[in-house]
Amino acid sequence: MSLQTDELNKILDQIIESRRSIRKFKQEVPPRELIEKILHAGLLAPFAAAGASREDFRRFIVIPRESKAMEQAIQIVNNRLVTWIKQIETQMQTDQFVKTHAGPFYERLKMMPQYGMPNLGKAPYYIVVAEAHGFPQEEQLSIAHCLQNMWLKATALGLGMQLLSITQSLDKDQGFCELIKIPLGEYALDGCLIGYADINPPAPRRPNLNQITRWLN
Repeated sequence: MSLQTDELNKILDQIIESRRSIRKFKQEVPPRELIEKILHAGLLAPFAAAGASREDFRRFIVIPRESKAMEQAIQIVNNRLVTWIKQIETQMQTDQFVKTHAGPFYERLKMMPQYGMPNLGKAPYYIVVAEAHGFPQEEQLSIAHCLQNMWLKATALGLGMQLLSITQSLDKDQGFCELIKIPLGEYALDGCLIGYADINPPAPRRPNLNQITRWLN
C-alpha cells in the first residue's frame, strides 16, 4: 500500500468513525457553499439504472430555516404525523408483528404532534432528496446511497446531519410535492436536517466484527 493510499484510508476511516446522528443543532447557519459541496457528494452517489434515461433522475430541494417554505413544510409534516399515528394504531390491532415491536416508537411518535418534529425548523436546513421512479423500483436504495455520501461529506466539513425519514411518506402528498415543485407521483423522497452540531453524541455500541462475520468455503 502506497503512502498516499494509506493516508487516504486513514482519513476515510476517521470520517466514517466520526459520523453521528445529530439531535441538537447550533443557531449558526452554514455557508451556502458548504451545503452545495454536500449536495455534490450526493449527486455522485450511485443511482438506479431505471432512472438513467432521465437527466433529472435526482433532485435536491433545500429549505432554509427562516423561509416561508419551512413554515409550510412544518405544517405538512405535523399533519402527516397525525395520519401516521392513526395508521400505526390500526396496524397494532390487526398485525401481531407491529403490535409486538412498534410500542416504543409509537409512544415517541404520539408526543410529536404536540411539540412538532424534533429539529425541523430548528436546524438551519431541511434538505429533500427526490429520486425518479422506475422499474425495478430501487429508488429508496439509491436515495440511501445519496444520503450516506452527503452524511460523510457533512462530517468531513465539520457539519452535523440528522435523517428525517418521515419525508419518505410525503411522496404522495400533493401539498408537499407542490411546495418542493416536483410532479406528484413521479419521485420517491427522503430527507435530512443539516447544520452545525451543538452536541456530538458518543460513538454507538457496535458488535464485535468477528462474532457477526462468517467466512464461507
